[in-house]
Amino acid sequence: MNVGESITTGNGDGGMTRLFSGEEVPKDCARTDAYGDCDEMCSVLGVARAESRNEEIRAAILDIQRRIFVLNAELATSVDAVERLRERVDEAMLEDLDRRRREWEERIEMPAGFVIPGGTVAAGHLDHARTIARRCERKVTGLMRGGDVRNPLVLVWLNRLSDYLWLLARAEEGDRRLCKDA
Repeated sequence: MNVGESITTGNGDGGMTRLFSGEEVPKDCARTDAYGDCDEMCSVLGVARAESRNEEIRAAILDIQRRIFVLNAELATSVDAVERLRERVDEAMLEDLDRRRREWEERIEMPAGFVIPGGTVAAGHLDHARTIARRCERKVTGLMRGGDVRNPLVLVWLNRLSDYLWLLARAEEGDRRLCKDA
């Protein structure tokens, strides 16, 4: 964008927006609702990253934020046009997330009971992002049922992401975790 250009398209004021693939849809359709929630999750992760004092966790969050852009591009593209995307949620993306999850599982002590979010500010934001990931998973389930998303790995990745975010929150808390015995 050049200096003096506007970020406003002037085309969305009537309650419609364009998908990444070019189709015009209502701003409140299920697809825009799903990728809007994923965008919200990415923003909450940005707050968690800004609050974290652990460089490794900040790097892990930034990587997830970048992956959410891949996810959102796929969610914002019609099933007839997804083949045009340079990147999609694929086995490699899922395997990378699983590898990272296993690494954190081996490194942190699992809580003995239920975790009350908020051991640290950053961990609280990670737990908030985790709940948004679960909401995104529910919305993508509906999109898949309706045939608007056909890549089953999108749903699997979101499911695993929420587990990964839970682990990052526990790692961020360290010994400051608040647990209630089960």
